[in-house]
Amino acid sequence: MSSVSLASLVYRRGGANLGFRCLSLIRPIDFHLSDSSPLLRHFSSQIGKTHVNKVYLADTLALVRKLEAQGLPTKQAEAIALTLTETLNDSLENVTHSFVLKSEMDEIERIQDFNISKFKSEMKSTQEHHFSLLQQETRKLQRDIEKVTAGHRLDLNLERGRILDELAKQVAETTELTNKLDREIHELRTQLETAKYGDTKFWIAILVSVSTWGLAVRSIWKNL
Repeated sequence: MSSVSLASLVYRRGGANLGFRCLSLIRPIDFHLSDSSPLLRHFSSQIGKTHVNKVYLADTLALVRKLEAQGLPTKQAEAIALTLTETLNDSLENVTHSFVLKSEMDEIERIQDFNISKFKSEMKSTQEHHFSLLQQETRKLQRDIEKVTAGHRLDLNLERGRILDELAKQVAETTELTNKLDREIHELRTQLETAKYGDTKFWIAILVSVSTWGLAVRSIWKNL
């Protein structure tokens, strides 16, 4: 029987780190199991029945023989072989489950690309929506500003018109007062001139009367 290295029985990813330190703890027993051992055939048949759908990473028969060569009893060798085989299979399953098939990876990438494209599309749509709302609000604000500006402009025009009307009214009143004052001054001047002329006539009349009376008195005095 050829020598089988236990390290070669372990899967390179999961079982390379598994050791067989338990073998050094068991006392060697001088025991040999032939290839036609009913117990070994029973063990192999039980393994075949129990794990018919599994692919074993190790030759259980060779492993049992190797353990027996190390001096282990048959039952212990079979138990250790079964335990190691199941451990290796479980490790393989765990490692297999931890990896993703290329088709699954492609599907995941396709889904991620789809989600990214969908997210970009939604972000673009959201940005366009917000930009449209911002433009609407900006136009509305501009219209409000224009309305307020137009209202202020109208108020300013009305106020300016009112001020101009008030100024025109005040100018008219001032002109009327000026004309009235001029008329009154003219009338007063006329009255003064009339009064002055009347006084002159009065004094002339008095002078004429006095002169006439004086001449008359003189004539009378001469006649005497």
